[in-house]
Amino acid sequence: MSYPKKRELQISEIANGIIDPVLARRAGISTALLGSWDEIAGEDFADCTRPEKIAWPRRDEGTGSGGGHQAGVLTIACEGARALFLTHAQGELIARINGFFGFPAVRQIRIVQKPVSQTFKHPRKPPPLKGEAAKRLEAMMEGIESEALKKAVARLGTAVLQQKRKV
Repeated sequence: MSYPKKRELQISEIANGIIDPVLARRAGISTALLGSWDEIAGEDFADCTRPEKIAWPRRDEGTGSGGGHQAGVLTIACEGARALFLTHAQGELIARINGFFGFPAVRQIRIVQKPVSQTFKHPRKPPPLKGEAAKRLEAMMEGIESEALKKAVARLGTAVLQQKRKV
């Protein structure tokens, strides 16, 4: 009896399998749309926009219209004055989004002005080691010949051997 071979799974596949149903339920979008947003929005709007949600119209079963798919409204967060330029490029962006999905998923774009870019603070450089910890780190780095590797190990060792700050 032969059993099918198990293949390795990437973390992204597992995470997408968990996150996609939640995003679909809460915002109507998928991680594929979020991941491909830079290509969809293009270089003009990739850095200042972010898709927030797609509001799909409710199906009114009593009308007898045959159900079917109806295109939704995509809400996009956009920074400041760039929203005006995005308003003028809506038609092209809708065409790109529908091309990404492969069917007319979006009929309209709603623009919300809010900050998009995340400000990332770089952690400050840890102070140099003193006393016994510095001697220990030097002893560990004795056999390293490459200067670049020595600097990297020194940074790592300094961060690891630092005394924990009491908050």
